[in-house]
Amino acid sequence: MYQAGRHFLQIPGPTNVPDRVLRAMSAPTIDHRSAEFAELAKGCLDGMKDVFQTTSPVIIYPASGTGAWEAALVNTLSPGDLVLTVETGQFGKLWTNVARNLGLRVQNIPTDWRHGVNADVVQARLAADRDHEIAAVMVVHNETSTGVTSDIPAVRRALDAEKHPALLMVDTISSLASIDYRHDEWGVDVSVGGSQKGLMLPPGLSFNAIGAKAQDASTRATLPNSFWRWDSMLEFNAKGFFPFTPATNLLFGLREALQMLLREEGLANVFCRHTRLGRATREAVNAWGLQIVAQNAQEYSSTLTGIMMPEGHDESALRAVILKHFNMSLGAGLGQLAGRAFRIGHLGYFNALMLAGTLSGVEMGLELAGVPHRKGGVEAALACLTAQAREL
Repeated sequence: MYQAGRHFLQIPGPTNVPDRVLRAMSAPTIDHRSAEFAELAKGCLDGMKDVFQTTSPVIIYPASGTGAWEAALVNTLSPGDLVLTVETGQFGKLWTNVARNLGLRVQNIPTDWRHGVNADVVQARLAADRDHEIAAVMVVHNETSTGVTSDIPAVRRALDAEKHPALLMVDTISSLASIDYRHDEWGVDVSVGGSQKGLMLPPGLSFNAIGAKAQDASTRATLPNSFWRWDSMLEFNAKGFFPFTPATNLLFGLREALQMLLREEGLANVFCRHTRLGRATREAVNAWGLQIVAQNAQEYSSTLTGIMMPEGHDESALRAVILKHFNMSLGAGLGQLAGRAFRIGHLGYFNALMLAGTLSGVEMGLELAGVPHRKGGVEAALACLTAQAREL
């Protein structure tokens, strides 16, 4: 059925791509061995350092975030190495599976998927590892399947308290360029990112920010790798090139997105905008009388909100009603939360009026689908947004 107006893409990624980024990507492809390309690449590589808040190298791959997960592991570890993982949601689980598929031994810390990383539990595992077998600790900063944000500095403090030499690896895929993330200050060794969320690009670029300790580990790692090799990338990147054919037009888009994020809005303002939109979304959910997946207010995500369905109601049916009647896509429940929760993405190229439309679609959908709720969620969100606007 034809539906007038634009589609509302309110999943937690891929997110809406600004028109100016799309226009930048539509430029004619250039010679990827030219001086013009070197200028483009160096600008993107330097800009991504600012996004990760690091002075260390950032490597850009033509891949999804899953590729960046694998790159982080194969460049730093050897067959049979032991890694400590924390399963805070579906994406923590999937990264753990990548480690297992690569022949690494895994010691996993399960959670109820409604809380973030418990640094005390991590520290206890590290304290018990007297022979320092654990080679890396792998955690997700912002779990895309749940809307729970973990305290990364607390994990670093746990490692430091035990004087444990394990690498700290962090997935930033749904927090990068949306929630404050500090690779250097927080003592992260490898940070993993992707293009399709806060960076406001289509899927297709992924990132490794690599600290000195991780670079040193890469000289001893023996897991097989070729495409993902950091040393080859760093060698070519130093001159503004890549050891393979790069995703040139996505780099055009990245350059434009970095201009918007770093130079026009400013990262601090980007983070504040996401904080405001997340707060307004939660005001709506609370007014509806529904449960937020994240149970600790200190761990609420600024980029997405997971919402539990009332008993006896399926999230897929609700999302189908909303898509049919209001041409809006919401995030599905994943893994343990399939059928039990849906997700509202409020990140990337997104503002207060877009959020108002999104929440209106959800409230109308709850009514049409017969999901028990209280009215007034949109009104509560608007009141929150108006109060915030007065403070700006």
